[in-house]
Amino acid sequence: MTKTDSSPLRWVKSSYSTDNGGSCVEWAPANVTTTGIVPVRDSKRADGPVLTVSIQAFAGLVALARSVEP
Repeated sequence: MTKTDSSPLRWVKSSYSTDNGGSCVEWAPANVTTTGIVPVRDSKRADGPVLTVSIQAFAGLVALARSVEP
């Protein structure tokens, strides 16, 4: 992932995630503001891989997640 500065990303957990081991997805909104890239990761694997997508692709992922019945 490319960043314009060396500060660590500030991750925000999805409002659909739970603290009891549910599906946990995090993203770094401040990075979007500075780079236009949306980093996404599994909060259960904070040291694991990070998926980076465009703003449009992230919007598509959110729309898909909202359209799926729980």
